[in-house]
Amino acid sequence: MAQGPLTGVRVVEFAGLGPAPFCGMLLSDLGADVVRIDRKDARAAAAHHVTQRGRRSVALDLKNPDSVSVCLDLFARAEIVFEGFRPGVMERLGLGPDVALKRNPKLVYGRMTGWGQTGPLANAAGHDINYIAITGALHAIGTKERPVPPLNLIGDFGGGALYLAFGLLAALTHARATGKGQVVDAAMVDGAASLMSYFYGFRAEGVHTAERAANRLDGGAPFYDVYKCADGAWIALGSIEPQFYALLREKAGLNDPAFDAQLDRTRWPELKEKLARVIASKTRAEWCTIMEGSDVCFAPVLELGEAPSHPHNVARGVFATVEGVVQPAPAPRFDLTPGAIQSGPPKIGAHTLDVLRDWGFAADRVEDLKSKGVV
Repeated sequence: MAQGPLTGVRVVEFAGLGPAPFCGMLLSDLGADVVRIDRKDARAAAAHHVTQRGRRSVALDLKNPDSVSVCLDLFARAEIVFEGFRPGVMERLGLGPDVALKRNPKLVYGRMTGWGQTGPLANAAGHDINYIAITGALHAIGTKERPVPPLNLIGDFGGGALYLAFGLLAALTHARATGKGQVVDAAMVDGAASLMSYFYGFRAEGVHTAERAANRLDGGAPFYDVYKCADGAWIALGSIEPQFYALLREKAGLNDPAFDAQLDRTRWPELKEKLARVIASKTRAEWCTIMEGSDVCFAPVLELGEAPSHPHNVARGVFATVEGVVQPAPAPRFDLTPGAIQSGPPKIGAHTLDVLRDWGFAADRVEDLKSKGVV
């Protein structure tokens, strides 16, 4: 039984890669009935395909007109549909937003792309690294010598999937209030730019320069950076505010008067070297004993294999194990309608008949589709 604040919301997802499946996972984790349209010949998902958890799978051949008809009938019964193909693909299949909204005027139709539905790059191939490159985000992250790709968190998942989910639910609120559905154009380039709003403000203020590792939040400041310990492990310090910085000095024994110049950028390289030598004198475990849980703004830098065992993560249930695979638990949390991982990744087509029956397809229609080999 599904649970979460989106229980009862019917969603049709077209199988894809990267951010679109992550959006489907988020909706499912919060209780939505997410039905994924898979190709009949698609490779089966394994338990470690975490972002594919919680769906029901309907397998169809979208080159078959009868399969397209099934999709349109699902659209008529859904509140949300979303896809992650290049512009024009859904139109060529006969499943574009114009057709969909004629079938169901209340439908929210989400489109997840890198460059967006319009613009000179709309039909070009790309990946996260390309989308964040033109927003200023990639240039701002890295060492003094070169930008460093920050995994695919900013474009794919932060600027893509999260903005898609946010847009879908905003449009759903509007559709329920007015009876009018609409298209949500969620582009990773748009979302990545939006995520950089804070830093564009800093740039306008003149306090964030184009030079990497020279600013307060990019590793330029001695009080906001990662440091290597005696055992080769790392710790993270974020002692920005004066009271937190004072506590850092106290706990680390930073009695050198040079550390009085906290905000003097000209002294930052010198102070970083001094602080690095101090941190390198103890192991990560020793620094955890001294600083963790205090107002220093401290944390050990954990590997993926370590993070699920950290006492704070254990106490909050930040991670869960599904089918033997350790993975992040649903977020955010709700006190009245908590979300849950509905299931592991589905087998291709495992729920086709169940979905058709649950979503109100007549028994004779289902039998006809079975006899034709459509399902």
